[in-house]
Amino acid sequence: MTDRIPAEIATEVERQHALIMRGTAYGDEGTRRTMDRELRARLTESLVEHRPLRVYLGVDPTSPDLHIGHCVTLRKLALFQQLGHQSILLIGDFTGLVGDPSDKDSLRPMQAAEILNRNAETYQDQAFKLLDPVRTEVRRNSEWLGQMSFGDVVHLASNFTVQQFTSRDTFKRRIDSEQPVYVHEFMYGLMQGYDAVALEADIQLGGTDQTFNIMCGRTLQEREEQPPQIAVLTPILVGTDGKQRMSKSTGNYIGIDEPANTQYGKAMSIPDDVIINFFDYGTNLADDEVDRIESDLKSGEVKPMDAKRRLARSIVAEWHDDDAAQAAEDQWTRTFSQRNVPDDIPDAAIDFAGGDAIEVALPVLLHDIGAAASRAEAKRLVTQGAVRIDDEVVKGQTAEIQNGAVIRVGRRKWYRIVER
Repeated sequence: MTDRIPAEIATEVERQHALIMRGTAYGDEGTRRTMDRELRARLTESLVEHRPLRVYLGVDPTSPDLHIGHCVTLRKLALFQQLGHQSILLIGDFTGLVGDPSDKDSLRPMQAAEILNRNAETYQDQAFKLLDPVRTEVRRNSEWLGQMSFGDVVHLASNFTVQQFTSRDTFKRRIDSEQPVYVHEFMYGLMQGYDAVALEADIQLGGTDQTFNIMCGRTLQEREEQPPQIAVLTPILVGTDGKQRMSKSTGNYIGIDEPANTQYGKAMSIPDDVIINFFDYGTNLADDEVDRIESDLKSGEVKPMDAKRRLARSIVAEWHDDDAAQAAEDQWTRTFSQRNVPDDIPDAAIDFAGGDAIEVALPVLLHDIGAAASRAEAKRLVTQGAVRIDDEVVKGQTAEIQNGAVIRVGRRKWYRIVER
């Protein structure tokens, strides 16, 4: 189709396509290729017909706060808005009654309607920190799901088989481990699928765990003779524990409405191996800037602790401002120093050869300053992760030591490195 349209439209299609697909993730290559192809075609139709695409993101208000994990998809919704398409924020006040089982290995507790309604108000206000409220269509799926009769539900269910649902990973694991799966949990995919029909959606945004639900929407749209929606899927941001997905229920989240000091402290607590994941999906930094940080971390030019400081400042600055970010960093540094370093630690003098930093063999250094009885013992302590420099675990047998650095060996041995 692109060879029969004006060159400027073809160019704009490619520009928008590249921006939309950047940072997406799909469960399999076949799904990605299908969505990629359909997105190009739908963008072309949109530009030729001067019809903005209808793009929606659904959020169930099961807690009063949005966290930065939610913002991965919210940023995509804001992007579509910036590209001139119709962005729809769907508050799942009806689907929230059931609860999405997609990421759960056990039954999700059902929520009371009054709690969901209270949460919905805060969700909308928080989402407008990223979205233009004037250009955002806000809907609640109780508008249509709350009006359905039992006959309507039976008709909806007739479009799917039990096998389609029981083959889902989350349900299959529970069935295999003899944990109960309740019938109402099957309803969630049907309800979310019907949201796409009611909204006449061109595109639905979601994390990779939403693939099944979005495909339900495609099935129902085709039954209603609507063009099936396109899934634009994003990775799921891991929580501050570095293991489970970010979630308020597990407590491993950074809320966008939390105080600056709380946000900063939580960001500083993340494991080193997820720093780039947080930069990629938890901040508004440009891709090339994140690439530079990743390269500097790999080369050793930037230490993980310094990268986390940059990450924490970026998060606080986005949701508060630069002054709040600096104040939070100052407060964290004061608190951290007071909490971790004793007042009377001994100095250990070494020769810096005229510079401010020097590369040292740690077994030699630790033995020389009296932190280990032998170089062999010192090497073993490093291997066991018992040696920290400025509260950062040392992973190699050599390290760069700066004048004034604090070395901690085990729980009780502290040394401040000074110039001889």
